[in-house]
Amino acid sequence: MNRNYKLQTMTIAALLSAIGILIPMYAPKIVIPPASYTLASHVPIFIAMFISPFVAIAVAIISGFGFLIAGFPLVIVLRAFSHIVFATVGGFILKKYGNLLSTTKSTVLFGLFVSLIHAVFEVGVVTFFYWGTAMPSTYYDKGYLATVIGLVGVGTIIHSMVDFTIALFVWKPIQNVVSVPASVKKVR
Repeated sequence: MNRNYKLQTMTIAALLSAIGILIPMYAPKIVIPPASYTLASHVPIFIAMFISPFVAIAVAIISGFGFLIAGFPLVIVLRAFSHIVFATVGGFILKKYGNLLSTTKSTVLFGLFVSLIHAVFEVGVVTFFYWGTAMPSTYYDKGYLATVIGLVGVGTIIHSMVDFTIALFVWKPIQNVVSVPASVKKVR
């Protein structure tokens, strides 16, 4: 049983990782420099968080390579690699509190909490580049608050919540059909 569990978990992690690589290459994108929003780019990471923290970490790392392979600028690639933080935190929270997604209120609060962590680290990456004057001059035209806090920070929270919602819609039917080894108990 333990061997089958490991094999199934590894297979699911590989499939989510493959999706995480393909999404930056082919999914629709909205680019408002320095922000970029790739539809569903966080969905494999959120689904991986539902399974286990270690699957979440692996999928977050490999998804970061998807942005690198797709040829995104360094600041966006590093933003993608910062997903390791929210994936790790969220994965361990869900492992400890497996019923956390069983009510609407706790699901929304968890999604907002993880989205806030997500935004803080992406803002940190962009801030490093912004204050290092390593960005094109168009990034500085509207100022730090509008460009970094507004577009990247608030935009990431919204984007993250949209992708979290998509992940929940994908996960709900899967959990009832396939016996997936997961940290999260049944999502309502």
